[in-house]
Amino acid sequence: MSIFLLAATFSLQLIEQTATFFLLNPFVLTILAFILIFLFKWSSTFSTTKTNTPPSPPKLPIVGNFHQLGAQPHRSLGSLAQRHGPLMLLHFGSVPTLVASSADAAREIMKTHDLIFANRPKSSMFEKLLYNYKDVSTAPYGEYWRQMKSMSVLHLLSNKRVESFRAVREEETFLLIEKIKKSCSSAYVNLSQVLENLTNDVVCRVALGRKYGVGEGGRKFKELLGEFVELLGALSVGDYIPWLAWVSRVNGLDARAEKVAKQYDDFLEGVIEEHIDCQKRGLENEHQKDFVDVLLQIQKESVIGFPIDRVSVKALILDVFAAGTDTAYTVLEWTMTELLRHPKAMKKVQDEVRGISGKKKDITEDDLDNMHYLKAVIKEALRFHPPLPLLMPRESTQNIKIQGYDIAARTRVIINAWAIGRDPASWDEPEEFMPERFLTSSIDFRGHDFQFIPFGAGRRGCPGISFAMTTVELVLVNLLHNFDWTLPGGVRGEDLDTTESTGITIRKKFPLTVVATPYY
Repeated sequence: MSIFLLAATFSLQLIEQTATFFLLNPFVLTILAFILIFLFKWSSTFSTTKTNTPPSPPKLPIVGNFHQLGAQPHRSLGSLAQRHGPLMLLHFGSVPTLVASSADAAREIMKTHDLIFANRPKSSMFEKLLYNYKDVSTAPYGEYWRQMKSMSVLHLLSNKRVESFRAVREEETFLLIEKIKKSCSSAYVNLSQVLENLTNDVVCRVALGRKYGVGEGGRKFKELLGEFVELLGALSVGDYIPWLAWVSRVNGLDARAEKVAKQYDDFLEGVIEEHIDCQKRGLENEHQKDFVDVLLQIQKESVIGFPIDRVSVKALILDVFAAGTDTAYTVLEWTMTELLRHPKAMKKVQDEVRGISGKKKDITEDDLDNMHYLKAVIKEALRFHPPLPLLMPRESTQNIKIQGYDIAARTRVIINAWAIGRDPASWDEPEEFMPERFLTSSIDFRGHDFQFIPFGAGRRGCPGISFAMTTVELVLVNLLHNFDWTLPGGVRGEDLDTTESTGITIRKKFPLTVVATPYY
């Protein structure tokens, strides 16, 4: 799943936390300066090596290349790749990190040598928040991961299972359209908020059996989810500079993570007990089992030939819930943003949608097959704004050569999907939003075309693509069919603020506020 990447906040937090401690004590700072000068001179003396390592930008003692990440690591690393090449070796603290920024480099890592790079690096935040790596996205490569992924794909995320929740998607989408129509009398619609609520409601019903975003309890639930996602993207200094591990204890990061993990665990325990109680009383719906029902049945009947405990069940629920909500929402928000910035593309896709659907009030999934330009728009939005611009990190398990360079075992690997999607070697006019490029191309986002990998590829590619994208297509087509969209205050599309947030997934920093005019 591809939503958990720590790189977004590395630089600022590390510099701030380290500097605060040492600047308070000038004597310690002076001693440290002499030590660093000595280490720098010593390492320079022995810099000659027989290995042929990838190009590496200059680094600082202790922090390595953290200072070069900036607030938008995918952009900073993309700029570094333009100067140093599509395969770079950086150091974040004491952790060597290979950064791949081209389709060829990504293909070698995720296809040719996929098995060697199938492992995940350790992270203290993942350990605390994701049940000690019991979920599919962060579990170490091995038998447990294989069984959990196989179970997820077969019983939770298969095309048949995704299709079984079609009624939920359509019902929530039609409710969304009615809500927007009722709010059209106001000055504008906070489209970011309504899209986030929709994806949350769909995933809650599919994964947990009912909505949890209503009333005071819903508000607390959303606050908990927000803090959970924020902590997943937080920097734990000790992961990269082990002798500074105490910083996360002193600044309260470890305590926050443990508190949120406990609150989420209590919530999931309540969800599971509620399902067990319904099963005991014979109240479960055999024709519409949610993910929790399916997991409890698998656990009870041991249908996969591999025992799973309560912790694994909760970890898998978290995977589906967190990734399913964030990915669909982010793709929808950026797609509508780019259509508002490009009126010609907006008109073309609306003409297609309205021409095919005619005067139907609500469009269902049956109507989507022939909407080729709509699908091209979504692909172009994914190329321009991959939800996880730096894919989930991997780790090499043995020494290997990549594009002629020597890569040592236990090297962390980051695939810059954002840079690959804008690589002039793979794309004509890569900085232009041009959905037409996909009308005559078979390139798809499911992990077979390495110039376009917003959801990753290989063994560790996202298994929930169909789950998220069916919601995206249905919601988008109904938004475009039922309303004409403009920006408030006469703002032109080209002036729309597209500043990116920081965090695990890259959303718009500021909500997308729009004026919706009913078409019918």
